[in-house]
Amino acid sequence: MSLNRYEQLLFDYLERQPDEKRFWETRVLEVSRNGDRREAQVLELNRILWEYFEERARFEADFGAATSIDGSGKISMLNLSEYLLRMWAPLPKKRARI
Repeated sequence: MSLNRYEQLLFDYLERQPDEKRFWETRVLEVSRNGDRREAQVLELNRILWEYFEERARFEADFGAATSIDGSGKISMLNLSEYLLRMWAPLPKKRARI
């Protein structure tokens, strides 16, 4: 899966910040439990990740630079959303019927 530069920036940030990563692992699990379809979970997580990206842009220079360069508004976090759901909240395996 290929992440856009903003998604990659956010993912790298989470990897460097253990407390933030733990928070997001929990958040991803919550989203996965609340949605009934994976598509709805991805869209919800996309929204939450973008809000977090915007919030971080006020305090982290790399994020601020990224939003000031683009300036076009909301940036997609769909690929990152799908990736995090796959990594931290995999779908339950279906039992084989005999």
